Amino acid sequence: MEVKLITLKIEEYGAGEDLPKSDRALLNKAKEALEGSYAPYSEFHVGAAALLANGEIVMGGNQENAAYPSGMCAERVALFHAQSSFPGVPVVSVALTAQCDRFVTTHPVTPCGACRQVMAEVEKKQEQLIRIVMQGEEGITQAVNGIDQLLPLLFHEEKLKKSKS
Repeated sequence: MEVKLITLKIEEYGAGEDLPKSDRALLNKAKEALEGSYAPYSEFHVGAAALLANGEIVMGGNQENAAYPSGMCAERVALFHAQSSFPGVPVVSVALTAQCDRFVTTHPVTPCGACRQVMAEVEKKQEQLIRIVMQGEEGITQAVNGIDQLLPLLFHEEKLKKSKS
């Protein structure tokens, strides 16, 4: 048996530290996206903003549904909207934040597993890493360069193309 160590590189910015200007601007758009969130069941609102290579910013808010699997996370709303509206234009970065009606979010909100896999697919398709910036209402901000920093053992589409012969 061999044990391997996986190391992740996550940037953390305190409240007084200098978050890059472009990250701060994108987080402000993610906060605006909270207005489009529909979360009557969880009362947990998530906003996401995606910066595209052409300078466009596409926003999305999480969308809940009484039939729970029918809802969609903010990140996927923004990414699917970006791919539909601007086909072939790479996603440079995604920012997300959250706000809850019942408590203050004091830690950065991170993408769920399904959103991480979608981000992996987008990165693979565009052959370019995506910067992901994550924030709550208070506390630190975290950022990573590439989804492999949040999903190190991701599922690649090459695994679907294998043959038994």
